[in-house]
Amino acid sequence: MAEAYANRGVALQGLARLDEAVADCDRAIALRPDFAEALNNRGVALRDLWRLDEALESCDRALALKPDHAEALNNRGNILRDLGRFDLSLESYERALAVRPDFPDALLAWIEGKRRLCDWSGEGEHEWKVRITSGLLSLASSAEHLAYARQVAARFDAPPASFPPAAPRSDGRIRLGYLSADLRTHPVAFLIAGLIERHDRRRFEVLGYSCGPDDGSAIRARLTGAFDHFVDLRAASHRQAAERIHADAVDILVDLTGYTEHGRTAILAHRPAPIQVNYLGYPGTTGADFIDYIIVDRFLVSADQQPFFSERLVHLPNCYQPSEIIQEVAERTPSRAECGLPEQGFVFCCFNNVLKITPEIFDIWMRLLAAVPGSVLWLVAATPRVKDNLRREAVDRRVAADRLVFAAPTPRPEYLARLGLADLFLDTLPYNAGATASDALWAGLPVLTCSGDTYIGRMAGAVLTAAGLPELITTSLKGYESLAIRLATEPGLLAPLRQRLACNRSIMPLFDIARFTRDLEAAYRQMHETWQAGRPPSAFAVSPAADN
Repeated sequence: MAEAYANRGVALQGLARLDEAVADCDRAIALRPDFAEALNNRGVALRDLWRLDEALESCDRALALKPDHAEALNNRGNILRDLGRFDLSLESYERALAVRPDFPDALLAWIEGKRRLCDWSGEGEHEWKVRITSGLLSLASSAEHLAYARQVAARFDAPPASFPPAAPRSDGRIRLGYLSADLRTHPVAFLIAGLIERHDRRRFEVLGYSCGPDDGSAIRARLTGAFDHFVDLRAASHRQAAERIHADAVDILVDLTGYTEHGRTAILAHRPAPIQVNYLGYPGTTGADFIDYIIVDRFLVSADQQPFFSERLVHLPNCYQPSEIIQEVAERTPSRAECGLPEQGFVFCCFNNVLKITPEIFDIWMRLLAAVPGSVLWLVAATPRVKDNLRREAVDRRVAADRLVFAAPTPRPEYLARLGLADLFLDTLPYNAGATASDALWAGLPVLTCSGDTYIGRMAGAVLTAAGLPELITTSLKGYESLAIRLATEPGLLAPLRQRLACNRSIMPLFDIARFTRDLEAAYRQMHETWQAGRPPSAFAVSPAADN
């Protein structure tokens, strides 16, 4: 009987009926207190419920009974990562791989964990396995990404759409549903808040569906109030969530999470809405036949890339990414000295997630420091180990450790206030800045990027194009390095760029959230008209003058 409860718990967890899954695991453990598998499965369900301390305790109990339980070690690593305990998380993945060297989930998590700590040792010997088993975005070509995405999409075995068509509404409005795990302190939430508030309620009714944690933050409260209706789907199964969305008669369901943390793509596999869209939160194709469109712009994904996307490309006329001019900033801007920066020396800056830093990019950055006397590189570090690893890497490249300055993570208002202290933001490749590039430009900080061939390597270029600064987009790392040196050593180049950026902030499309909203709404209307006419989804571009 204990095995039956445990097996049912696993099935319920797969259906996202998480409270029921925990209850069945508890029944199994009550019958067999030494049931390590049930304890581990309970930890997985509790993690999905974001009850992280309880989840960790459950995995630890499983490992006390069975120290070589590879799945429990991997799950423990995931929980510790969610808790921000990255060093211990990495140790758990390493223990899992010691038990099962061919464990793909643990291998991918280990690689990511090492990158999160900027520990690049030993990665190369495993990278080919990661390419094959994970389709890791930063390693994959467009073709590889599509192939892997199709493999992931094939795992969703929901039956074909069986929902009856919803009755047309008398007011004629299109009902938009936004599904996201990130309606909390997260870049996606900050990007979309102004958009949700500005949707034209004469033409659209806007619903928010949250499938991720509620962190009680101010941005969560802002979004809860911005939607016409806000629904928390965390406790609902995939099918139950789809039934709720269909019952709400959503015309266009926009998934803002995709295959990222806490994503619920399985909900869309049930086809709760006649039009389904991939947008913003996942930088690439889902490979899913049940998602009709992906919203991009012409720089981010050119029309000739359509063969590498399962969704039809919808090109917005300016930038794919919403940004707004009015943001909450701390009243006081700290001085350079308070941030550990030199008053006169040139400050290179990169506030991207350290996961995006590669040895090749770091090599370039160290050569820049060597070429520009008195300069420093300003980075964000969440843990002492990140600082130690990067300082060691700097010394290995004959650069003094104190040429690296580290900022601690801070609340968003303080983060925005200090960004302008730097002189030049250095982007990363193959994974560009997205929201972080917008933040830097908003703060008056020029961003230098190198554009790649895929979505993730073209995000900063799309943002710079919409900001009217295309000359800061390079197409080779050699050109990126050369331009960075010139900008740092020739004041006559950088000063005009900063002046133009200050002017462009109020006149270029990047921060014109009203214009952006109108363009996106034009895209939604064209999708809806296509569906109403009974035509299949097809790629299209929104004209800048379309109903503006």
